[in-house]
Amino acid sequence: MTWLNQLMSLLNGQMTRPIPYGSLAESWFHYLALIVSIVATVLSVKYLRDGSIRRLKRFLVGYAVFLLTFELYKQLIFSYQAGWGYQWYIFPFQFCSTPMYVALIAGLTKREKLRQTLINFLGTYGLFGGLAAMVYPNDVFITTIGINIQTMVHHGTMMVCGIALLWNHVKLTQRSIYGAVAVFSVLVTIAIALNFIHNTWIAEGTFNMFFINPKFNNHLPILTQIEPLVPHFVFVGIYIVGFALVADLMLWIGIGLKRLTQKNPAYRLHLAKASK
Repeated sequence: MTWLNQLMSLLNGQMTRPIPYGSLAESWFHYLALIVSIVATVLSVKYLRDGSIRRLKRFLVGYAVFLLTFELYKQLIFSYQAGWGYQWYIFPFQFCSTPMYVALIAGLTKREKLRQTLINFLGTYGLFGGLAAMVYPNDVFITTIGINIQTMVHHGTMMVCGIALLWNHVKLTQRSIYGAVAVFSVLVTIAIALNFIHNTWIAEGTFNMFFINPKFNNHLPILTQIEPLVPHFVFVGIYIVGFALVADLMLWIGIGLKRLTQKNPAYRLHLAKASK
């Protein structure tokens, strides 16, 4: 373990905790992450523009492997900081963890209908999760350099992937949201099962997947005020409906932007040239 401890010591560099939307000295890290994410979004939209399924699958698998690699670092560094004791609160099945699993399945499956359903999830729910953390990252920054990089890479690429897919591969009709909601509901069910397993047989540390474990409070805006007022099963129902509404909003934004650009003569000319 000596070599591993030495490696983790190198990867445990510290920095002043970044502050979002402050002065350049305080917030340069956040501003840089936003700039890089915007550039990556433009490049990704262009990369997927031709509609090639081969490119799409390569993009999805590459995205998933990229995030899983950073996730492995995150798991190791938090365990290292705790003297190699596992920290259950970082178990990788929060809402924002799921796009890397969904993208991997979407990139590997040969079932076109399943792939489209998973893409619809990534272009709506995944996009919302990435945007929320990038625009309002107050809770994600700490003093460990590598973790700050990991969280910006993770949420930034959720945004990048979501926009690129929404623009090029999500079918921009209201029906698209139904499959995305089904995927989210399955993921919520898995989170409920994981919470139950931990509460029943492990009961160690904080384990609050999707922030719907009845043993712990959530810190999600609006939902944190609702949870104490209703039975838990009602809260979970509100949780699912609330997330469905914001995911649907992402879809309608995509529909609106697509309609605006299609009315642009230069864009129609570009499409005509691309189809030849």
